[in-house]
This record gives sequence, C-alpha cells and structure tokens, in this order.
Amino acid sequence: MPVLNTESTADDFDFFVGRWSVRHRRLKERLAASAQWEQFGGTSEMHKLMDGQGNIDDNVIELPAGRYRAVSLRSFDAKTKQWAIWWLDGRDPQRLEPPVRGGFSQGTGAFYGDDVFKGEPIRVRFLWSDITATSCRWQQAFSADGGKTWETNWIMDFTRVP
Repeated sequence: MPVLNTESTADDFDFFVGRWSVRHRRLKERLAASAQWEQFGGTSEMHKLMDGQGNIDDNVIELPAGRYRAVSLRSFDAKTKQWAIWWLDGRDPQRLEPPVRGGFSQGTGAFYGDDVFKGEPIRVRFLWSDITATSCRWQQAFSADGGKTWETNWIMDFTRVP
C-alpha cells in the first residue's frame, strides 16, 4: 500500500468550492481489459461543512442510460492530517461506499481504500490533479492485485461555472 501523505490541511479542497460542469469518460466494463470508453456530461456543486473540516458535493450524472445523482462526502482528521472520502450513489441510496483515505502533495491528491467489485476484493484509488482556479481532474482506478497494477476506469474533467 502506498504511503499516505501526512501534510494535508483542512484547506486542501478549497479549490473545489462552487459549481462545476463535468465531462465524464468511463470504461464501459471495469477490470475486464476493456478499451471502450463512454462519454457523458454532468454537473457538480461543492460546499464546505463543519467550519471547513469537511465538504460535500452534489453531482448530477448524465449517463447514456439515464440521469442520476450522487454525493461525495469528505472529512479531514486534523490528528492524522488525512482526508476520508465517501461516495453515495442515488441509484442505491442505502449503500455508502467504503472510504478512500489520503491527502495532497505537490498539487496532486492521492486517496486509497479497499472495496469489493463483482464479489472480489479490490483496491480503489482516487487522484485529483491538474488543479487551477477554473479546472481540475479526478480519476478513479481499480486494482485486483493489491495495488501492483491499476486500471483507470473513470475520469472527470471539471470546468468552473461562473
């Protein structure tokens, strides 16, 4: 498992406060050696919570099969200097995904966690990168071999909405 950054602060996600237009690119099949991507749009709006120790974003995802909503919830632990990130999918609103944990270093955020995909244990990685005042990128990857190799399966390019 990668060493998690311990230099993060509660201000790490301040760049993401506000409204965003999102261009999604997602593998049609995950962990299946697929090279077929689907593209679709969406929006996201992020707000800070708990005096800046947490934040939440409300996402509208325009899948080709139909629109749905989802929420990202993030909280910062000042003791460990780590963020935890949870995902709640509106299509399965009683299941909160297991968290990924990590932080930022040199302008990139890396977050790792354990989950299950199609009944098999996997590692999950979120990366935040290419952060400017008006744009940023998020990527999700899965590993079926304990983190030795990664398959990026979802990329979200964000553009700030004025």
